Amino acid sequence: MSDKEEFDEKEWHKKTGIKLFNATWDLIDKKDRTIEENDQMIHSAHASRYHWGEAVAAGTPKTGPMNLERGDWQISRVYSILKRPESAIYHAQRCIDICEKNNIGDFDIAFAYEAMARAYAIAGNNEADFQKYFSLAKEAGNKIEKEEDKKYFFSELETIPR
Repeated sequence: MSDKEEFDEKEWHKKTGIKLFNATWDLIDKKDRTIEENDQMIHSAHASRYHWGEAVAAGTPKTGPMNLERGDWQISRVYSILKRPESAIYHAQRCIDICEKNNIGDFDIAFAYEAMARAYAIAGNNEADFQKYFSLAKEAGNKIEKEEDKKYFFSELETIPR
C-alpha cells in the first residue's frame, strides 16, 4: 500500500467517524423515532466509535484518546435513551477509563461521570451508584474552564431522568 493510499484510508476512517457521530446526534435529537431509527442510532454510534478507533490507531493527525472516549460517551447516551442500562453502564465506564488513563479532564471527564449517572438513573435500583456519579459529575462540572461549556454541561446534567 502506498503512502498516499494509507493516508487516504486514515482520513477516510476519521471522516466516516465524524459523519456517523453527527448522524447519531441527529437521531438522538429526533423526537418520535421509529424502531428502525432506534436501531440505526445504535449502529451509527458503534460504527462511529469503530472508525475513530481505526483513525486513532493509525495515528491519523488530529485524533487521539479524546475521540475514543467521546465515542463511548455517545454510545452510552444512546443506550440510556433506549433504557438499556447494562450497555449504557459498560460504555460509560469505558469513557471514564479512557479519561483517567489519558488524563483527560475538564468537559470530557464531567460528561463521562454524567454518562454513568444517567446510566444508573435508568437502571432504577442503584441509587447509591447514581448519587456517587451524579456528585462526581457536578464536582467535575464546576471545574470546567469555559463558562459556555460549563453552562451546557449543567443543562445536560439536569436532563437526567429522576
